Amino acid sequence: MEISAADVKSLREKTGAGVMACKRALTETQGDVGKAEELLRQQGLASAEKKANRVASQGIIDCYLHAGGRIGAMIEVNCETDFVARTPEFRALVHDLAMQVAATNPTYVRPEDIPEGVEVEPKEACLVLQPFIKEPSQTVQDVIVSTIAKVGENIRVRRFSRFELGS
Repeated sequence: MEISAADVKSLREKTGAGVMACKRALTETQGDVGKAEELLRQQGLASAEKKANRVASQGIIDCYLHAGGRIGAMIEVNCETDFVARTPEFRALVHDLAMQVAATNPTYVRPEDIPEGVEVEPKEACLVLQPFIKEPSQTVQDVIVSTIAKVGENIRVRRFSRFELGS
């Protein structure tokens, strides 16, 4: 089956995957774009798992102030290189995560951060398990994994702080 350049371009725009990865996915799925997206997503998950143990010591700190300045959040997100830290994809992710913290007021980054003996609902208390505010069908972790697949580096939320006037 012949895969058109327009199909490859369209899949690349949807997923952020490389041109050759998109072409391979479309070839494997006989041109079925939906199946190709799912295949690339699965490959992205596998790729993210491989990168999970890599040291992420670069990154950025970003702030979000909600309209009116009554709620704000500051977050530190790390990646492997300063090159990736300057990319628009990484910066957008970090800003969206700061907005997520301001909107949902999580207590911990990950479930393993919950101290022993503390009883909380992990899906509410842990940032990475929460539904993403811009796309509730995905968790914050899904969005991070998607960005890992796009930028090719490990990404970790290190810490955050949320401020609310009068609390």
